This record gives sequence, structure tokens and C-alpha cells, in this order.
Amino acid sequence: MSRADDPQVPGRRRFFASAAGAVAVTAIGPAARAAAAAAASDIEPFWGMHQGGIATPQQAHAYVAAFDLTTAKRADVIGLLRAWTTAAARLTRGLPVAASTDDSGAEPADSGEALGLPARRLTITFGFGADLFIKGDVDRYRLAQSRPEALIDLPRFNGDKLIPERTGGDLCVQACADDPQVAFHAVRQLARLAYSAAKMRWAQAGFVPSYSKQETPRNLMGFKDGTMNVPVNNRALMDQFVWVGAEGGWMRHGSYLVARPIRIALEHWDRMKLGFQEQVVGRHKRSGAPLGREYETDALDLDATDSDGNPRIPENSHARLAAPESNDGAQVLRRPYSYDNGLSFTAERWPPWRQGMEFDAGLLFVCYQRDPRTGFVKIFDKMSKFDMMNQFVTHVGGGLFACPSGAAEGGYIGQTLFEIA
Repeated sequence: MSRADDPQVPGRRRFFASAAGAVAVTAIGPAARAAAAAAASDIEPFWGMHQGGIATPQQAHAYVAAFDLTTAKRADVIGLLRAWTTAAARLTRGLPVAASTDDSGAEPADSGEALGLPARRLTITFGFGADLFIKGDVDRYRLAQSRPEALIDLPRFNGDKLIPERTGGDLCVQACADDPQVAFHAVRQLARLAYSAAKMRWAQAGFVPSYSKQETPRNLMGFKDGTMNVPVNNRALMDQFVWVGAEGGWMRHGSYLVARPIRIALEHWDRMKLGFQEQVVGRHKRSGAPLGREYETDALDLDATDSDGNPRIPENSHARLAAPESNDGAQVLRRPYSYDNGLSFTAERWPPWRQGMEFDAGLLFVCYQRDPRTGFVKIFDKMSKFDMMNQFVTHVGGGLFACPSGAAEGGYIGQTLFEIA
């Protein structure tokens, strides 16, 4: 291994421009060793049984993108996945996308906007959409027989306003990092590598507040988001709800990703009284505790009533409808991010039916599960019909993707699929 490829050397910081091209510069002594240790702690592993970005402690920023394949050749798809895997392994170590740094007289190997930035816990997660296996009636890549049963076409839920240009895709990439430019840079490099085989269909950036790791982040409604979540350090629960088992065949050790941009009518929400907001969510806004309780981690008491005999946590509140107790124990691993796309012209679908320029902002809902039929679909079908929050939120796009197991060093993401198909 060359010194330039050593993951213990600070990532992109070691590359400096010169008249002869970028060269590696290595410091020596205690300061260099401290910097190397800091860089190593900034790196999330890429190779392994599971892909990163699923059980990884949530990073501050995400960039999710879907791609449509433009090639008709199976070999091109395999070639793209090989190139993406190699690139992702480098990017997640804080390295430029390609080993060569001599770009004189040629297209630069790396676009360069992340030079000088460390890895910042970058993870890159890949997923396969249903159209990869069969699009319409065309089995483009001889994969139709290998489409997992769990990779369903999501039903159209009550209230969906899905924009075709922001929905679906053959391939999906989720880049997460503690720096927004690192996450964007990663997707940009993968898009550059795909120019001859795929084009971007939709993308959405997201962020979470920079609280301490022990504090649940708040969404743009001001409420804590993710209190009731599968604990990633509980292997038994992760195996039960998140990781695909032997039933999945080539998908074993993978997971199914549902990603959905959900626009929030912030102007409408902000006019609601605090008490009503808490009734909608089913939790106290400041503490995150269930209504009638004191602490965020207190269990939901779905049998508790108020002085009038009404449920203390309303029957159509978000917390009650999403609770495992209301869904035969179903759970998903949520990794949501807020998003802000500026302003856009909007016609609200609930009274007072305002039209005009409003925030194009909301929640980039991201969740992983062992089977979407017993995870997201089971939970959200009920929520889409009865959740009080629906008067403030609209699902506008996204998709379902099969995220295979991680890759062994020297292999590529999805290799098991193409070897059996």
C-alpha cells in the first residue's frame, strides 16, 4: 500500500496542488501522530457484512439520490457497481475518488470541492429499485427472476401527492456525513462515474441539528423525532426488524430502504396553538414525553384517560398510530433528516387552502426494515388514513430500494445478485 492510500494518514488534507500536480505531503512527529489518530476516528468502515449508513450512528447531513440506468447492457451495470464500490471505499476513507492525482491535460479525476476536508464519518449506502429487475415488461438485465418478494411496488397511500420526477429510480445512493459538502461531494463523484451508464433522477439533501449524541434531534415542527426507534446496539432487535434473514436469499444481511420527502406546511403549522400541536403529535413539545408523562423515554400509556374519560393520548395522534402497540409490534429503524429547498408556489390541500409562495421544506423520511410489507406499509397504511398530522404534511416523492449486504474487500456491492442471476 502506498503512503497516499494509507487510511491512517489524514484524508484529503494530504493533497496539495503544485505545478506538477497534486503531491502527497507527510508530517512527522507527535503532531502528525495525533492528527492521524483523529483522522482514523473520523472514518466509518466500508467493507463488511452490512452496508454502512444503516446501523451507523446518524450523521448530521445526508444526500439521497436516485438514478435511472441508460445502458441496455448487463455488463455495464456490473461495471458501474464495481466502479461505485471502489470509489465509495476510497471516499469513505477521506481519499479522492481515484488514486491518480496527475490531472494535467486530462479531465480531473476528482472534482476537488472536498480537498482539505477529512472523511467526517462519511458512509455511502447503495440500493436497488424494482425497475432494475424488470421495467414495464422488459427484463433488461436478466434479473427479473431474482426480484425479492419484499421489493414490492408501494401502494398509493391516502393523501399521496407523488411527483413522478421525484419518485422511483433503478438505483439509489444515500451519502451521510458530518459535513454537507463531504456528503454532496460523494454523490457528485458517483454521478460522474455513471455518465455513460446512468443519469440522476431525483435528489434530496437533509440535515439534523448538531445536538449531543445523547439528545434526540428535533424536526422542523419543533418536536423530537426518533424517540421510539429500534436500538442499533441491540443485535436481537436489529435482526428481528432491520436485517434481512435467510428468507431473503441474496438479500441476506441487507435491508430495505424507504425514502420519502414529506413537505410540511410550516406556515399552517406555526399558526396552531401549542396545546393542539401536542395533541397532534401525542407528546409534549419541550420534553418529548408522552402526554401526561414527564420524561421522553417514558412508555406510552395508551390506556390513560383524562378527567373527562377521553384518551390522554388522542386516538388519531401521530405517536399512538406509529406505536408498535398499535401495529402488532411492527417497527422500523428511522434515520430521518429535515430538508429546506427554499420557497416554491404551493396550493395547500387542507383548509384554509392557501396558494402562494411558501417554504418548500419538511422531512426527508428515511427508514430501514427487514420487510417493508410488515414494516413501513403496515405502519403507514393506518397513519395515512387517520393521523391528525396529515393536515400539515404531504408525501411528494421517494421510493423503496433493496439495499444488499456489504461487500467484501475486492468485491462489489450487489455481487451476490449478479452471480446467481
